[in-house]
Amino acid sequence: MIIATNGLKILMPLTKDEISKMIMRAFPDATLELKDTAGDNNHFSAKIVSKAFKGKSRVNQHKMVYKALKGKMGNELHALALVTEEKND
Repeated sequence: MIIATNGLKILMPLTKDEISKMIMRAFPDATLELKDTAGDNNHFSAKIVSKAFKGKSRVNQHKMVYKALKGKMGNELHALALVTEEKND
């Protein structure tokens, strides 16, 4: 969310719920564990297990997650430690 005050743009951090929704929209079969690691709504860790990661390198899996966050990583979302795994059938 962006709030403009006196011509300044202030980026409001994403909530845990917003992050979860964005990830689950991109990976509907996923199991997601999302934690606010610092209690500041700005530093999170996520473990995502999805069939979508099958055959993908760890780097490509993480790129898929960043894409799901639609450019918010590094802006409204300051830090996200990722663990991604392929879901077994």
